[in-house]
Amino acid sequence: MSEPQGSEGTTQRLPVIERAPDDEPEYGPPPPPPPTGSQGRFWSARRVPAAVVALLVLAVAGTFLYDIAAVRAHRDAMAWRRELARQLARRPLDDTWVLVGAGVAAALGLWLIVLACTPGLRGVLPMRRLESDVHAGLYRDAAALVLRDRAMEVAGVQSVRIRVGRARADVRALCHFRDLGDVRADLNAALEAAIEGLGLARPPALSVHVRRPGRKG
Repeated sequence: MSEPQGSEGTTQRLPVIERAPDDEPEYGPPPPPPPTGSQGRFWSARRVPAAVVALLVLAVAGTFLYDIAAVRAHRDAMAWRRELARQLARRPLDDTWVLVGAGVAAALGLWLIVLACTPGLRGVLPMRRLESDVHAGLYRDAAALVLRDRAMEVAGVQSVRIRVGRARADVRALCHFRDLGDVRADLNAALEAAIEGLGLARPPALSVHVRRPGRKG
């Protein structure tokens, strides 16, 4: 005779529940993902150079097209085109004006190539990219303002000038009390923490100069 299932004397196996240690929260925000995607500089649209080149090409092409259409319609060519053809036929390649025109055309072409191959927007510093679809940047002036506020919180600093570049942050401070070495050490510590807090992809190197204010009069 089998024992009745679920009787009062029957031992039932209970589910096991694991609890996280007291010092570790059971729920919390996930750790930040590692940086992903490109962290390069921002590319400038360069609307002004593109508009200028487009207008020049349109004007020159339109003028030549109109003149060629006029000649096809049995009309005389424009005087400037006849003079240009005459000058090009008479002048040798080593003529001064021919060399000047070739130099100007080469300089303009080189300028356009440089604009096409360089990103531009030197005033925007790229920030660390935590999401693949988000590319953030920080203006140099804004970064310099943040560093200036942190520098003014250091005891002994009377005034400070900060210039933030792509590779270096140049800090020049005036100290009206305390030892210059102590002020410089505090400035280095405060500004290094501030630069790290900016979240830049390539944090600039810090260069701190501290001196006493000059005597008045």
